[in-house]
Amino acid sequence: MTAFWAEPDFDAHELVQLVHDRASGLTAIIAVHSTYCGPGAGGTRFWHYENPAMAMRDCLRLSRGMSYKNAMAGLPMGGGKAVILADEQRIKTPEMLAAFGDAVEGLGGRYVTAEDVGITEADMVAVSQRTAHVSGLPVEGNGTAGGDPGPFTAYGIYLGIKAAVRHKLGRDSLSGVHVAVQGTGSVGGGVARLLARDGARLTLADINEARAASLAAELEGTAVSSESIMATACDVFSPNALGAILDDTGIAALDCAIVAGGANNQLARPEHGEKLAARGILYAPDYVINAGGIISVATEYLARRDGRMGDVADVNARVEQIPGRLEAIWQESDSSGVSSDVVADRMAQKLIGRG
Repeated sequence: MTAFWAEPDFDAHELVQLVHDRASGLTAIIAVHSTYCGPGAGGTRFWHYENPAMAMRDCLRLSRGMSYKNAMAGLPMGGGKAVILADEQRIKTPEMLAAFGDAVEGLGGRYVTAEDVGITEADMVAVSQRTAHVSGLPVEGNGTAGGDPGPFTAYGIYLGIKAAVRHKLGRDSLSGVHVAVQGTGSVGGGVARLLARDGARLTLADINEARAASLAAELEGTAVSSESIMATACDVFSPNALGAILDDTGIAALDCAIVAGGANNQLARPEHGEKLAARGILYAPDYVINAGGIISVATEYLARRDGRMGDVADVNARVEQIPGRLEAIWQESDSSGVSSDVVADRMAQKLIGRG
């Protein structure tokens, strides 16, 4: 594996730590990109990677994205991320989670962890037995912030899609708008249900074909293969699975006016934002539109740190600011001719003291 500081995605990260615990079999990477705005906050991903270099690349990119996401959401948190390298059987044990919690605790609060792909609320409870620097724990009462952040992520994406349709298509209603949703898990499925409620026409795909078919039947949509979803003729393509799908091949396949979804790091490389713009496709920068989950996580963590309970109403009010942030990005992009991803990056870099 190339030294992490020679990776193209290394961006003056403040900390990159390899964690290996022989007794439990844990191998993990924790990356803190910036603590300029506060402790580096971002979830832990449990995933089987083809090789360690892919895990390092993922962690570096995701942690940088969290710096930008938290800053653009107006949160007093920096950016961090962790990946636990799963084996092919994806075996996860209590001992591994305990060792990971010890590693987080050892950073002294520089990194605050939460759920991500492959990690559950129950896993976070287990980690919380070894460190206080964890969020996404079960809610303790009605109206209390906490628990699964997925619904808040989905709500923000839904609001962002509405804003994109208004900006690009000049339509205030989603009725009849055709949205192709890639990924029908907690976030993508939540987005699809909210869109269906507003009368959108849906085409759905997931690597779990049965899940996509079931949701399509529930919402009176259409299920297609995961290989064909990006080429679906639609108004909005909404990627809500894993990232780096917007590469040369993916962008060439698109038949849409808008890309707006919750997947992290959708652009394979920086130049792909300009390629989307050159095709006249409106892009909602992923770390802006998908900030609902971290807003929930941060609200919970900060409240608990201060000895109080987080408020769901406060979370929703913050999530509902996402469309305004997107509109400001798109207006600047329209007036300057600079692609929306670059506009967003420049705004975020200034907020974390790197502009």
